[in-house]
Amino acid sequence: MTKEIEDWKAALRDLGVTSLIRPENPHTPSNESPSVSPPKNKKVERNQSIPYQQPTDAVRNPPIEIIRASSDLQKLLEAIRGCQKCILGTTRNKFVFGEGNPHADMMFVGEGPGRDEDLHGRPFVGRAGDLLEKMIGAIGLKRAEVYIANIVKCRPPDNRIPTPEEVHSCLGYLEKQIQLIQPKVIVTLGATPLRELLGITEGITKIRGTLQSYQDIPVIPTFHPAYVLRMYTPEVRKAVWDDLKFAKSKIETGI
Repeated sequence: MTKEIEDWKAALRDLGVTSLIRPENPHTPSNESPSVSPPKNKKVERNQSIPYQQPTDAVRNPPIEIIRASSDLQKLLEAIRGCQKCILGTTRNKFVFGEGNPHADMMFVGEGPGRDEDLHGRPFVGRAGDLLEKMIGAIGLKRAEVYIANIVKCRPPDNRIPTPEEVHSCLGYLEKQIQLIQPKVIVTLGATPLRELLGITEGITKIRGTLQSYQDIPVIPTFHPAYVLRMYTPEVRKAVWDDLKFAKSKIETGI
């Protein structure tokens, strides 16, 4: 055994090994504190020196007096952008206020933000937004010349229809927008704005293209762009084209 050990040491020297270190007994306790990695699921706080401040009640639930006192769209946005009156305010990514010409003759009202709108904070982006822009262009207008908003300002999860409670929490904001913009005509997109803004529960297929009214402002119901994309038939496209021409005529004639 001694000869075998000596031969093994000689072989190690030939490989350049000049000293051997006896390994520590793994069962012998060490005086040093072991290095312990933090659990993988441990949340690391950032900016720990800056305490989180809960939104005030006035931010989460904007008082009606502040909303009524808003003299323009920017002041209204500042008053309501932190709203958490319903569950949608706590699950959204971005508040989708609306956009466009603050003095637009034509205003479009949809149902609520979808996934793309929730990510960008703008109404009607993505495929439905592209189609709406083409629809607007077909009647000789640009997107920047109209105003676009929704019944609710935050995305309902899974793009579901907003509940009555969610609509009730948010509808006053849209009503104030309409009051500030004073459009000459409103085009509602789909059944939800028709039902929530005007109280009309008849199906959009039956009611589209008819002349309705919201506080003496003409309202023309038509199909939602997402529906047009799903049912991309000549009949559906012609119906929307007729509705938009009708809406444009209300601006031009004022009748």
